[in-house]
Amino acid sequence: MAFVRSVLHALLMLVTVVPWGIWMVTASLWASGEEMYWKAARWLGWQIEGARVLCGIQVRVTGMENLPTGKTSPAILLVKHQSTFETFLMPTLMPHPLAYVFKRELIYVPFFGWAMGRMDMIHIDRSAKAQAFNKVVEQGKRLLAQGIWVIMFPEGTRIPRGQKGNYKSGGTRLAVATGAPVIPVAVTSAKCWPRKAFIKHPGIVDVSIGKPIPSEGREADELMREVEAWIETEMHRLDPEAYAKEPQLPPTAG
Repeated sequence: MAFVRSVLHALLMLVTVVPWGIWMVTASLWASGEEMYWKAARWLGWQIEGARVLCGIQVRVTGMENLPTGKTSPAILLVKHQSTFETFLMPTLMPHPLAYVFKRELIYVPFFGWAMGRMDMIHIDRSAKAQAFNKVVEQGKRLLAQGIWVIMFPEGTRIPRGQKGNYKSGGTRLAVATGAPVIPVAVTSAKCWPRKAFIKHPGIVDVSIGKPIPSEGREADELMREVEAWIETEMHRLDPEAYAKEPQLPPTAG
């Protein structure tokens, strides 16, 4: 049954992404950046709703009260990355437009990538290294000043359930350079939509949003260690089955 449901959800994505991608490319000729963003968020919402109806994937969110208020309040979201699900989910939850930092190669993916390429986001050439980060800072400052929040996955790639990737300091380096606070987010998406898996399983995906962590006067590496400790501790709490064979992390203060 899970296979049939997963096929139906894959068909939903396939059937809708083609006209949506064409519409996004066409609409970019006249639509503003914010209009383009919410058009994209609407399609993502269809996929999340489709996962709920077809695959039985529910979402439970805690910590929304931790998000900054105010139209121009800056924030950098640093999110646990286990599957495609949170990539689709985050814009449907957040009250501000989000700018993803992603590798440039994605914009060449037919329809989906073409649509992303028409949006005001930060696509980087990873081989450029220092120049790539300078681009992140330059564009990040501009976007944050416009009230657009930057979202990054500090592990850089999808990590299997119950495991921890190598947390890279790019997100906290951007925070220190711009003065924006970082907001850690834990997501248990692999319980229902495992990394690189076609079959999706019914269940609850927990999303836990932490309190903003100020970046002023901090060192990027030290700040990332705090973000990593919070996210991984929260992952142990939200999904104890996945970490049953590992020693539990100590609770964080606060």
